[in-house]
Formats: sequence, C-alpha cells, structure tokens
Amino acid sequence: MSFKKLAGSLLFRIVVAIILGIVFSLFFPEWLARVFATFNGLFSNFLDLFIPVLIFALITPAIAGIGRGAGKWLGLTAGIAYASTVISGLVAFGVAAASYSWLLGDEKVSTLVDIDEGALTPYFEIEMPAPFEVITALILAFCVGLAMTAVKSDTLHAAARELEGVVMKVIRTFVIPLLPVFVFGVFLSMGMNGNLVDVISSFAKVLVLAVVMTILLVLAQYLLAGAVTGQNPVKALGNMLPAYATALGTSSSAATIPVTLASAKKNGVPDNVAGFVIPLCATIHLAGSMMKITLFALAVVHMFDMDVSTGQIIGFILLLGIMMVAAPGVPGGAIMAAVGVLQTNLGFDADQIALMIAAYIAIDSFGTAANVTGDGAIAMVVNKLSKGRLRAGDGDEASDGDSEIDTHGVLDTGKS
Repeated sequence: MSFKKLAGSLLFRIVVAIILGIVFSLFFPEWLARVFATFNGLFSNFLDLFIPVLIFALITPAIAGIGRGAGKWLGLTAGIAYASTVISGLVAFGVAAASYSWLLGDEKVSTLVDIDEGALTPYFEIEMPAPFEVITALILAFCVGLAMTAVKSDTLHAAARELEGVVMKVIRTFVIPLLPVFVFGVFLSMGMNGNLVDVISSFAKVLVLAVVMTILLVLAQYLLAGAVTGQNPVKALGNMLPAYATALGTSSSAATIPVTLASAKKNGVPDNVAGFVIPLCATIHLAGSMMKITLFALAVVHMFDMDVSTGQIIGFILLLGIMMVAAPGVPGGAIMAAVGVLQTNLGFDADQIALMIAAYIAIDSFGTAANVTGDGAIAMVVNKLSKGRLRAGDGDEASDGDSEIDTHGVLDTGKS
C-alpha cells in the first residue's frame, strides 16, 4: 500500500488524530486548546442538526427500494437479517453484563470534560436546533418510503434518491474529513483534564473483546447455517474467507459484494439467490457492526456510571438495527447513523460519542468482515428454505403461488 493511499484512509487519520491529541495535551497552551474546544462544540451541534436529516434521507429510499423488490422471500431475508443483527446486539449486552464488572473494574470516569474543575471551554457557541427529532425522522422515513412503494411514484423515488445523493455528498466532503479534527479535540481535552489514562486503558480491553466477539459471531452463524442446510459449516466458512479478507482490507461491504457473491456460490447458492440475497444483506445485515457498537456503548455506560435501564438498552438495540440501514457505504458509516439513537436512548453527550466514533473506526474492518461473511450464511439458509422456488423475475407472482424476485429492485449499496 502506497503512503498516499494509507494517508487517505480514515482509519489512519483517526489513529494519527488520537496520537497527536494525546501528545499535544502534554504541552498545548490553554488558549490554543480552546480553539479546538470551540470547533468541537460547533461540530457536535452540527451533528445534532444533521443526523435526523441523514436518517430521513437515507432510510426513505432504502425502504422504497426494498419494497420494490417484491415477494415473500424478500420479507423472509429481511427478517432473518434483522433478527441476526438484533440477536448480535443482545449477545453483546449479555457479554457486557457478565464481564464488564471484572474486565473494566470499579474505576469510574465521571466526565470527559469537567467544567467545574477548569476544563477547556469554547470561546463561543452557536445553537443549531434540529428540524425534527431522531425518532420523528425514523417514523417519517418509514411512512414516506412505504407510501412510495404503494403509490409507485417514479418522481418521488427520484427526488428521494437525489436527496440521498446530497446527504452523501455532505458526509463525504464535510463530515468524514472533519472527524479526525473532532477526535483530536476530544483526546486533547481528555489529556488536559487528567482522564486519558483511565479511558484509554479501559477501551483497549473492550477493543480486544470486540474483535474476539465478531470472530465468534461468524463461527456461530455458520454453525447455525450448517445445521439448517445440512452443509459442513467449516467448509462453508472456509469458502467465505476470501470475502472476509477482502472486507478486512477495504472496510466496505459494497466493495466486497463481488467477492461475497463468488464465495456464496462456492457454497452451492445459485446465481439468482446469491444475486438477490447478497446485495440486499449488504444493505440491511449489520450483525458485526451491532456487536461492536453495543459493546462500546455499554463500556461507556459502565465507565461513566450512567443510569441506563435494561429496557433502554434493549430499545437501543432494536432501534439501532433499523437505524443502521441508513449507514452510508463509507468506512464508519454505521456509527454515524447510530449517533442519533446513542443520544436519544442512552443519553450520550458529544464527547462520549466522539470516543465511540474513535473506538469504532479503530477496528471498523473487523465488523465489516463479520457483516459480509454473515451474508453468505443467510444466503445458504434462504436458498434452503426457498427449495429452489426463488428465482429471478420481474416482481410478479410466480405461477406456483410463490413470489419471484426482481434482483434489479434491490439496493446494492453496502455498509461499513
């Protein structure tokens, strides 16, 4: 990999931002550090404004596009993908509840930025009220998306796609490039306020746990798929390793789709089933991302001694499984889509969200690899359940009463 390509990687820039934030906190003058505190305040307020718009703009065409796929097999595939994602989150919740008391210990971090003890304060603030709440955006996206499917309005569908393109442009040209500066400011503040050692040492353990758990997640998915289909799970997983390795290198489900398709076909999944299930699951199946985000979120809850109930956590997982459909096909997209539900359901502030973003992107590729490899397991199960009756078509009902699948109506954008 050339240095130019490495320097253009979001992961590389985030890592550099973390290192520089830690080092500069040792000698930065307060007046200069407050410049970054001001930027972080403005950027976090912009995210509060932008996230509901992002959710509406990206989920609306996703729901409309999925609806146009037609057929009961689409519903079955979407249901399996959502169940897999939610179960992954519930397993992460169980692991966190059982292990964090001894893994992270009893030390708590009261706050990343303690104003009462002379921490960094911004020079000025600008309030940026969101046009609507996150939950409102989600409900509105579902209503409009489903209505577009029923009405079959090409004009509305084209407008939704154009709005999606505008939002994606803002993400790629504004939000993503500024994320390293935001992360730098957070770690600079942590270092200058004396909380850095506790936070970093605790999150290092969670990072290792998350990598191990995503690998175990993939193994469990193929053991279950093997039990359902009667195939050898070890051989099936071995056939999917090229997709896993590709996702590790690209951190993009979209870029990995061709390799995932070829790997799924090696497991005996026909072209028409693989061509439908793999692109669809690249859009809606994010079990690996769910595993990481849940583990990191509960680590923050533990470390900052936040009062969050079991009901809130389960609600967070159920909503997150839907929210991540809005994750753009760029590295770190899932955590950006999760910002809204982290704020509304768990009460995270801007600094805690920045810590989540940094931790998530640090091992982004492992979650992506788990996502795409799990897509292959779902393709095996759907192929078994369809018993050969799922075939490419134009979306009309099949003569034997089973629904055909329009593979051209399925979204082909991936998630990270």
